[in-house]
Amino acid sequence: MSALNHAAAVAACAVAAVVAGISFPSASLAQGNVPRYEVDMAWPKPLPNRWVIGGLGGTCVDARDHVFILNRQDVLDGELLGGQLAPSVIEFDPAGNVVNSWGDANLLDPRLHSCHFDKDDNVWIASSPSGMVQKYSHDGSKLLSQIGKKGVFDSSDGTAKGTPLNSNAAQFFMPSSIYVDRQNGDVYVSDGESAGGNRRVAVIDQSGKFLRQWQPEGMTTVHCMIMANDGTVYVCNRVGGKILIYARRGSLKKTLDVPWKPLTPPAAGKADENGGAAVAIAFSPDPEQRHMFVVNQNSGQIEIMERQSGKMLGSFGRVGRYPGEFDQPHGIAVDSKGNVYIADNRGRRIQKFKIAGQ
Repeated sequence: MSALNHAAAVAACAVAAVVAGISFPSASLAQGNVPRYEVDMAWPKPLPNRWVIGGLGGTCVDARDHVFILNRQDVLDGELLGGQLAPSVIEFDPAGNVVNSWGDANLLDPRLHSCHFDKDDNVWIASSPSGMVQKYSHDGSKLLSQIGKKGVFDSSDGTAKGTPLNSNAAQFFMPSSIYVDRQNGDVYVSDGESAGGNRRVAVIDQSGKFLRQWQPEGMTTVHCMIMANDGTVYVCNRVGGKILIYARRGSLKKTLDVPWKPLTPPAAGKADENGGAAVAIAFSPDPEQRHMFVVNQNSGQIEIMERQSGKMLGSFGRVGRYPGEFDQPHGIAVDSKGNVYIADNRGRRIQKFKIAGQ
């Protein structure tokens, strides 16, 4: 191969990597078994019935590696002239086919935020702002339980305009994430999706009884929360660029930094955050959950971190609307094979990133 052809081949490979959203770790990271990811262009399959989806609030994976997305249905005027409004909850099988969909507008809130499967494979949904979290049967046919009341806020007057109370009660202002403890069934809810509302993590038992809460320090929002296999609770300090790690009862164990910096120097001298550096979290499927995946909206990418130490190991994705790129990534989930799924809010799509090697 001539030097010119070699250079062209290298350039073509670089362009392909950018389009696919691949981040190539250094040789030392590759030797440390850090996976690198590429977008799966064949997943999902085209939506049926000329469905039109709006922004995606979140995504979660069940015990069969089926992927669920939360469709906020906030489509633009005129879009439905050429299509039909897609249902609120859409289920894909591992091959990317739609296998189920559901959602009753009388029960759900339009601004769906996150979902979670408990050990019995029931699906929990947090809607913000709604004042409630809900537990549905796997197929969505039954509302099994609800904590809080739809449209009733934990505020001085029960509305979104009232003063937030952070009450010691099983009621919420703007619930953002849910996680059900595999050991005892306690329900952990992060209540603080937006600034100006509640700012806490509340714990409720299986019967809906309030147990305890704590208010993470230094946070204007409590945007995401997840529990690791070892029982530690990870909470996103979205605009603070940090992840706070707590014991089950709320004692702070560790703080991890999620650093970022603007690639284009801001005109005002200080960059306005696009959405935060720690927006959503998922863990790798190994029992130790060695790796942690963090949605970084400021950098427009997914950070791969060592869960225990917080060490940055790599990243994938970039800002854009092409395959492998993100326009306000908001939800994240990982299946049993280590595939990473990213729900784009403004991009209005779900993407699968598969392991391409180490």
